[in-house]
Amino acid sequence: MKSDSSDSTLKRTLKGRHINMIALGGTIGTGLFVAMGGSLSTAGAGGTLVAYSAIGCMVYFLMTGLGEMSTYIPVSGSFETYASRFIDPALGFALGWNYWLNWTVTVASELVAAAMLIRFWFPDTSSFLWSALFLSILIFLNVLSAKLYGESEFWFAGIKVITVIVFLIAGVGLITGLIGDKPVGFENLTAGEGLFPGGIYAGFSVFLIAGYSFMGTEVIGVAAGESEHPKRDVPKAIHAVFWRIFLFYIGTIVVVGLLMPYNDPELLHSGIEAVGVSPFVLVFERSGMAMAATVMNFIILTAVLSCGNTGIYAGSRMLYAMAREGKAPALLTKTSRNGVPYLAVLTTAAVGMLSFLTSFAGTGTVYVWLVDGAGLTSFIAWFGIAWSHYRFRLAYIAQGKKLEELPYSSRGFPFGPILGMVVCTIVIVGQATFFITDESIDWSGLIVTYSSVPLFLCLFMWYKIKYRTHGIKAEEADFSSIKESRT
Repeated sequence: MKSDSSDSTLKRTLKGRHINMIALGGTIGTGLFVAMGGSLSTAGAGGTLVAYSAIGCMVYFLMTGLGEMSTYIPVSGSFETYASRFIDPALGFALGWNYWLNWTVTVASELVAAAMLIRFWFPDTSSFLWSALFLSILIFLNVLSAKLYGESEFWFAGIKVITVIVFLIAGVGLITGLIGDKPVGFENLTAGEGLFPGGIYAGFSVFLIAGYSFMGTEVIGVAAGESEHPKRDVPKAIHAVFWRIFLFYIGTIVVVGLLMPYNDPELLHSGIEAVGVSPFVLVFERSGMAMAATVMNFIILTAVLSCGNTGIYAGSRMLYAMAREGKAPALLTKTSRNGVPYLAVLTTAAVGMLSFLTSFAGTGTVYVWLVDGAGLTSFIAWFGIAWSHYRFRLAYIAQGKKLEELPYSSRGFPFGPILGMVVCTIVIVGQATFFITDESIDWSGLIVTYSSVPLFLCLFMWYKIKYRTHGIKAEEADFSSIKESRT
């Protein structure tokens, strides 16, 4: 297999502020702006708070583990490369392709979402033309330079951060009585069945949704391969971004939980096409902002474009890294004078567009299958990160290296990676319970949602059998920051 590779052809042009906002922007999106209301209506303020706090703690350990690896070996392949070096090249191959597929489908779904949001202002225009326009913009931002991508993501994320801050200020004003006729206080927390309506089952369902809401933080590991100062900027970004995200999510749950009871009918209809009932819109309207729906539609549109922007970046860098290792066509290693793997960018965008086009060819069901089938890939990626970190640390110690020499050392080992693997396993397996009722089993939904699991296993087995790979012994693991893994 091809192994003489490095990240020398990628330009390290991403600054610390870019790295911060890439991770921040990748997780603050429609899950926070829109779906939060549905989570609260399902499990109440207490159940939602517990679920998001638990997932947030797991993500903290995952990201510190990824930070330990990506500062020591800052490559664009990130956890695909680490899995290949410290566990098995076949696992890295399966993780890389599975992750790339997830982002291509994500790009497609964001194009559809953006077109739906535009209908808020232009209901009679062509969705296809808007989606094509947005895709062209995203390709432009990604194909010129990594710095331009980082700069665009900096401003996309900045808009979202300002929105959350204004929301929290307005919410506190309504709760305390500084805004509105009278203080709301804590009366909504005791409405109906109180803090935990629906019991443990409802809480677990939100536990799964919370996991999806935090997805995107792992992109910081991919971006480390183009960071100007990865050993300095990545650890700072991981700590700062995690706590900002955690506080934003927890703060939003508390504010919405205090302002509206979980059984408020307006919270029951949250969705990407129902911007008017976003918890953010409801709070802004009650604070006297009559244009709240229009403002939030614009904010959610920037969130959608931000996610699509990140999708093309993360997908293309993973595809490039796999090509450098001989796990994808070598043609995809070609870069422009600015160090952009433009063929990997165009390939990622093109596959995303093909997925999107299925809905316009009268096969909307196929598109839904693609989205649902890729739904668990992020949890598979997280499991891979946790396992890779566990093996990384064991190999590091086995080769006589000192922990004090690590540019960044994660805390809580081995508890952190073990917790990550256990929680991801519970989430992946537990998802199946939502397709089983007392009366029947939703076989189509079950099969579609879990299609990514057999795909992952097939990729793993195909590569392992074809190249006869074996598990990497701790004493033989490659810690080189230049060469990438050998099979």
